Amino acid sequence: MLLVLVFTYCTTNKAIQQPKENSFAKGADVGWLPQMEATGYKFYETDGSQKDCLQLLKDRGMNTIRLRVWVNPSNDKASGHCSKEETVAMAIRAQKMGMRIMIDFHYSDSWADPGKQNKPLEWKNHTFSELLNDVYFHTEDVLKALKDVGITPEWVQVGNEIPGGMLWPEGSTDNFNQLAQLLNKGYDATKAVDKNIKVIVHLDEGNNSKKFRWFFDKATEQKVKYDVIGLSYYPFWIKTDYKENIADLANNLNDMSARYGKEVMVVEVGGIDTQEQNTYDMLVAVIKAVKAVPNNKGLGVIYWEPQGAKSWSKYELSAWRSDGKPSMALDAFKE
Repeated sequence: MLLVLVFTYCTTNKAIQQPKENSFAKGADVGWLPQMEATGYKFYETDGSQKDCLQLLKDRGMNTIRLRVWVNPSNDKASGHCSKEETVAMAIRAQKMGMRIMIDFHYSDSWADPGKQNKPLEWKNHTFSELLNDVYFHTEDVLKALKDVGITPEWVQVGNEIPGGMLWPEGSTDNFNQLAQLLNKGYDATKAVDKNIKVIVHLDEGNNSKKFRWFFDKATEQKVKYDVIGLSYYPFWIKTDYKENIADLANNLNDMSARYGKEVMVVEVGGIDTQEQNTYDMLVAVIKAVKAVPNNKGLGVIYWEPQGAKSWSKYELSAWRSDGKPSMALDAFKE
């Protein structure tokens, strides 16, 4: 019996390559990948050979996969899926490739972002006290499901792009005290599963120091618990070229780390798919800015849906060509 157990342990750990922690995280959010494959989308190396998408990303220096989680999502191709079960399956696949894992809780049945933070339908009529329990038990449930298959994420995001709060209206920043309680429930649930998981609080417009100072000053005042400040950076959405505000991003990264004593991470970034050189240059600059944060407090950079080709998703900020091949922009993640 002992020999069987030892053999099982060894073969299992041989199959799952252990990711190297504490190195700079270079990664991709790939929530669309299972749906892309299910609809028959094929991924190719630049030489035309068909290849697994995660391998293509790994070959370009990526070591981290970010996965969003929705509570009770629909089966819509682009705005559904990402359930607990699908997230666990994807995390298993990523970890077997030696990837590090980040889990992004939206606390919604579909997209949550600065323009919408809709409660899951199941939670719609819950009292605030019930919402606190919802956040705790949903977070715990997903993380325990991952732990049951041998996966402990390195990072967990409590909320997705929440400059206006989450779970509106109860968790709006108009009532920051309640938002703080919700965030702390997510933090507590994460740490109950594994105290070493780093909890991220995430805002958009990473170049906007005024927005970040306002939010995190309030978070400090309300005793929000977190480990990492997460930033999105999309020059496209603020109708600029990265050269106009990359210095602002760098300054904000340094300011956030110094002002609040936290680690920082660009958890979403993207550029126009047809402007490959510009996106490459932008990524090089973003990686440089994060690495330059003093005392190794800059943890990494994650591209949002680089494989989400416009021909499939209608999204124009992927880093994938119409022929199913990765854009040269992703070479920015190579050493």
